[in-house]
Amino acid sequence: MFSLDNAYSYDEIKDWDERVHKGLNSERSRRIEYTAELKIDGVSIALTYKKGILELGATRGDGETGEDVTFNVRTIPAIPLKLLTDNPPQILEVRGEVYMPKKEFERLNKERKKQGEDLFANPRNVASGSLKLLDTKLTALRNLSCFIHSFGIIEGMKIESQYDFLNLAKKWSLRINPDFKLCKNLDEVFDFCKFYEDKKGKLDYQIDGIVIKVNAFKQQAILGSTLKSPRWAVAYKYPAKQATTRIINIIPQVGRTGVITPVAELEPVECGGVVIQHATLHNFDEIERLGVRIGDRVIIERAGEVIPKIIKAVESLRTGEEKIFKIPKKCPVCSGKVVKKHTPGLRGKAGAPPSAAEEVAYRCVNVSCPAQIEKSLIHFASRDALDIEGLGEAVANQLVEKKKVRDFADIYQLAREDFLGLELFRDKKADNLISAIEKSKHRPLSRLIYALGIRHVGEKAAYVLAYEFKTMDKLANTSKEEIDSIYEFGSKIASSVEDFFSQPENKKLITRLKDAGLNMIEPEVGEARRLSGKAFVFTGELSGFSRSQAEKIVRDLGGNSASAVTKNTDFVVVGVNPGSKFDKAKKLGVKIIDETEFKKMIGGVK
Repeated sequence: MFSLDNAYSYDEIKDWDERVHKGLNSERSRRIEYTAELKIDGVSIALTYKKGILELGATRGDGETGEDVTFNVRTIPAIPLKLLTDNPPQILEVRGEVYMPKKEFERLNKERKKQGEDLFANPRNVASGSLKLLDTKLTALRNLSCFIHSFGIIEGMKIESQYDFLNLAKKWSLRINPDFKLCKNLDEVFDFCKFYEDKKGKLDYQIDGIVIKVNAFKQQAILGSTLKSPRWAVAYKYPAKQATTRIINIIPQVGRTGVITPVAELEPVECGGVVIQHATLHNFDEIERLGVRIGDRVIIERAGEVIPKIIKAVESLRTGEEKIFKIPKKCPVCSGKVVKKHTPGLRGKAGAPPSAAEEVAYRCVNVSCPAQIEKSLIHFASRDALDIEGLGEAVANQLVEKKKVRDFADIYQLAREDFLGLELFRDKKADNLISAIEKSKHRPLSRLIYALGIRHVGEKAAYVLAYEFKTMDKLANTSKEEIDSIYEFGSKIASSVEDFFSQPENKKLITRLKDAGLNMIEPEVGEARRLSGKAFVFTGELSGFSRSQAEKIVRDLGGNSASAVTKNTDFVVVGVNPGSKFDKAKKLGVKIIDETEFKKMIGGVK
């Protein structure tokens, strides 16, 4: 999958047009038509259909090798699982852009803001991250969409032009952006560019320009490609909207995960039809990179027509009264410890820039921080954590707002009257919630570790920690080196666990939870630990159970379920339509088994 050369002015498009005419002889160049298509600011995707059935979805990657995201692609309604034709090509590989609609992006950020989470920077980043999520249910909730714009392979069928392909793809039920035009000359191309420069803000998706292609495939073949891009296409990029204003203040905000994000408070200014009053500076390294100060005149830009971004400070307008922003040493909300972690393996590496050795995020590691507690409380009570049925978002919001709960341990001090004072609570609902809270005390240690929300410690990692250390006391007092030595763990998880248990506030929380009667021991599970020490990787669709169920069975029987195939993998369990892990297992000589063999190994355990 090639990338496209860019043009930033009509003169540059004219230069490209001259090269096109020069590349074609005079007879053929008499009739050069172009297609003009909106350049969607999304994530490139390649979709392969065999006999009309979707077989593979892959990211662009480096242009030659991408990532298999088939399962997530199948959750996108705009991507058909079957072509609408009785005579499909034997193999059809089409290319397109997966994107998040603006309204969906705004809804998602509004939700995250309400929950105290960090806001996403732009729709494209959300789309990219969503395609790579391990949980397809989460991908489905992101409401992604897709436009198809071209093809790589069509076996058993001949198409003459790009315009013909777009119309044929539409008949097959592939979603094509309706706003494209067949242009007979450059004047028509320029008219198209001008029209959508004015209209792009009203579209429900981001575009950053227009893609112009030579229409006839014969002419495309004559023109060919360079090593990086086709000679028969160019991307015209629209200029970004900019404005100048002043930074009134820089305010550090604490998100749900404890990340402290500097936000610039601006003198209100109109930019691209919207009044801008705030702009995120993303992280403290960005402040240093830009060299901005409180009181500076700055140039802002609406990146992708959505997110306000500070481009640079206008240093020539400084008066001497501007103030350098100082990174907080304590959390601005709870005064807890703020940490900045080092990225493993980069520190001290020759030639690495200073910033490359460290993460750019500063964090408050106090899980009882008021800025984090509401969202953390919802996680603590969630089904995969301590499963406190009835303690959802609305209840958590009221408990925190009424200052009934300041940390997790406070849940276990609540009385029936506390719940009856909340909206929509009656006797039975209050009794049910108290019963659910009581039951949560008896969950396994692994569920409690996960519930605590230790950074980088997900459900699987929590189980492994509980299985390895058996008790909360032993885990809390173990060394970073011991955790780092666990299979598939690394210094990132080890450092997070050490940081968590080294904080006085978190130590007090564990003591209070213990005093409240919560279980601090991991019981032995499963009929036998027959898979002890064995590492499994699953690929493809299983018929007997979901992948998460299969992974849990492996863990219950003492094994480990990994996400990537390595030389240390013992078994790769292959289902229907296996992905790249299957190929890697063959390459490394890892034992490959099917679902039937796996069921024999687990002996009927469910």
